[in-house]
Amino acid sequence: MTTTTDLVSYEDALASYDPVMGLEVHVELGTKTKMFCGCSTALGQDANTQTCPVCLGLPGALPVVNATGVESAIKIGLALNCEIAEWCRFARKNYFYPDMPKNFQTSQYDEPIAFNGYLDVQLEDGETFRVEIERAHMEEDTGKSTHVGGATGRIHGASHSLLDYNRAGIPLIEIVTKPIVGAGDRAPEVAKAYVRELREVIRALGVSEARMEMGQMRCDVNLSLRPHGTEKFGTRSETKNVNSLRSVERAARYEIQRHAAVLSGGGTIIQETRHFHEDTGSTTSGRVKEEAEDYRYFPEPDLVPVAPSREWVEEIRAGLPELPLVRRNRLREEWGVSATDMQAILNAGALEPIVATIEAGADAASARKWWMGELARSANESGKALDELAITPAQVARVTELVAKGDLNDKLARQVIEGVLAGEGTPDEVVDKRGLKVVSDEGALTTAVEEAIAGNPAIADKIRGGKVAAAGALVGAVMKATRGQADAARVKELILEKLGVSEG
Repeated sequence: MTTTTDLVSYEDALASYDPVMGLEVHVELGTKTKMFCGCSTALGQDANTQTCPVCLGLPGALPVVNATGVESAIKIGLALNCEIAEWCRFARKNYFYPDMPKNFQTSQYDEPIAFNGYLDVQLEDGETFRVEIERAHMEEDTGKSTHVGGATGRIHGASHSLLDYNRAGIPLIEIVTKPIVGAGDRAPEVAKAYVRELREVIRALGVSEARMEMGQMRCDVNLSLRPHGTEKFGTRSETKNVNSLRSVERAARYEIQRHAAVLSGGGTIIQETRHFHEDTGSTTSGRVKEEAEDYRYFPEPDLVPVAPSREWVEEIRAGLPELPLVRRNRLREEWGVSATDMQAILNAGALEPIVATIEAGADAASARKWWMGELARSANESGKALDELAITPAQVARVTELVAKGDLNDKLARQVIEGVLAGEGTPDEVVDKRGLKVVSDEGALTTAVEEAIAGNPAIADKIRGGKVAAAGALVGAVMKATRGQADAARVKELILEKLGVSEG
């Protein structure tokens, strides 16, 4: 249950304080089996059917490290410009929680596999901001608690809880930033841009689908404020498990306003975890936050150290794909678009559809035009993402081909796209069913032009008198007569020819 919290305006908060952020992102790896056992990681299975003595923490069960999980961690570390440890160990992070079957989490503490890196991110106006990476370490996920009987789905007010350990032991990589300072009033935007760029990197590497709405990637937003001109960091709050880009930005903004209200009123910030509420954009208190020593970390005695050879690390480095920022900059130059235009393409989720449409044979300008225009409008009206629309990049490429050949004009092309989205078939099938080809028969066009001139003598006289712009009215009449299926440019040429007037 949410409660009302006093806030100061965002502008007033930034007038007095500098925000300091730390972002912890958990990425669920797309391995076939769990991090320390052979249980399947497939989604959607019946509760507690993908478990074994190892992931349930039964006495005498011994874990074995998933090699693909280690390789994925190294890929992520290299993509984030990190140093890769020559030798590192797992540790036990001890705490009791019902969905933690072993009462400890196998993680890494002071010896992460990747450390000291950075990720450059682009903000809405194209400015680049560098986020320093403290570490990326391997660990396992917990199980899932379902709280039943309450109004909010949380434990408070629930009559009982159900535990599913299918997720316990699934490989995670936790990526922790160094304190993010200097962002000022753009701190929430930086947080969103960082998580978005990180998601794109993870997807490009192929190590996870990183679908935030499915919990495959989630962000903890740590935030504190310090008065202008001071160096000492304030007490931080940690908003847990934020699962969308918009929510990351909203959570950071809300906490800035809440912290400022508490501090300005002479209060003290409590170091705690907090829950983010999507419906209100607010956060509420969770529990007092532990320090590292509270977890009683110690080296995991049942696992040997991980010591990736330099040869293996360099082999992985050589196999890395082109990373998203490099790729976007290359495409931006190839397409001849501005940084602002490229950011708009990214924000619309149109980059991959456009790339795929170009690969299917369309030119870059046409691909951008349709995905950022007609298709973006359709997606917005239907509440879908662009890649959820019932049209493929190959079909969009076919529409652009029909336009280039002169078989369709833009108006007809929009109708073809509308038909494809409505499930009427391929672009060619929609053209045939709806009879949408451009009228290219010169005889039919000439007849339509003559009828338009005869039906509008006053306009024809204006054109003969030198007012060539008036030809637009006759072009409109012809387009109406042909149901929009004439080539407007050719129609205008014929009108001027018939009236003995030159364009110049």
